[in-house]
Amino acid sequence: MNEFVSRRNFLTTVATQATAATLASGLVSAVTAQDQPMPDQLPIIDTHQHLWDLTKFTLPWHKGPETKPLQRSFVMSDYLEATKGLNVVKTIYMEVDVIPEQQVAEAAYVTELCERGDNPMRAAVISGRPGTPGFDAYIRKFANDKYIRGIRQVLHGDSTPPGYCLQPKFVESIQTLGELGKSFDLCVRPGEVVDAVKLVDQCPKTRFVLDHCGNMSVTSTDDALRSKWKLGMKELAARPNVVCKVSGIVVTANKDWKAEDLAPNINDTLDAFGEDRVMFAGDWPVCTLRASFAQWVNALKLIVKDRSLVFQKKLFHDNAAKFYGV
Repeated sequence: MNEFVSRRNFLTTVATQATAATLASGLVSAVTAQDQPMPDQLPIIDTHQHLWDLTKFTLPWHKGPETKPLQRSFVMSDYLEATKGLNVVKTIYMEVDVIPEQQVAEAAYVTELCERGDNPMRAAVISGRPGTPGFDAYIRKFANDKYIRGIRQVLHGDSTPPGYCLQPKFVESIQTLGELGKSFDLCVRPGEVVDAVKLVDQCPKTRFVLDHCGNMSVTSTDDALRSKWKLGMKELAARPNVVCKVSGIVVTANKDWKAEDLAPNINDTLDAFGEDRVMFAGDWPVCTLRASFAQWVNALKLIVKDRSLVFQKKLFHDNAAKFYGV
């Protein structure tokens, strides 16, 4: 796959590479050694916890055979079971692209979870549409909310053209986020990481989080695209108000993936951003299209095992605690 296109097209690609039986049985027969928690139980903050209750919310991307494994509710009890024994001590909710009419309800839903205290969720990044009429009033509702840390709009959909994030109204909205102390998650196609650089340069007071290592597929053979992605990653990493989530890329791997297949993209990301500006993220349950939560965690631990313990603690816990104030 040469580009991380729309969420649905991306999931279609994943689904066609794996049989339904493989999806149902846990997907990763070649990584059984990664199924169980590794001995070193570093505390983990999961900075990308998806949850969706289909009795409450509508997900437009959540239709068709390609997303069948995800076409049910995934709620907190499911997450707790999926992460059992892995020492996940805190989580940050990540929006799930609900229909715009339900964005306020989504925020209320996750705020209630944060307040309950019977689960690890401590903060949230909610959905929003920067640059659209009403966004300013919408985000100002959460200006003093102690749980809402930021906004994300997925920018790699078919309906989102290249350069969309550079429109003046969009830039203005992202500047407003900075004024309010809120962050913005950058979820872009790998060839458009360079556009993200231009956005960041116009919003020096806003904190940015690059999702999923810039969405570069681990199976891509497009050398030109990879070069453009690497350049964009280095440029973004040169901006001090940008951090990067190490996540998501496992779903771009082949069904018989191994940790070493993910290592080049991950190491390029870690080397670009350095030990103080990278954060672990689970991307559950989307990650289950290729791996269980445990398989993803333990693959990443294998990849970084030769880095210092200080580095590993920052990646899995400390940087997230600092960035999100949890």
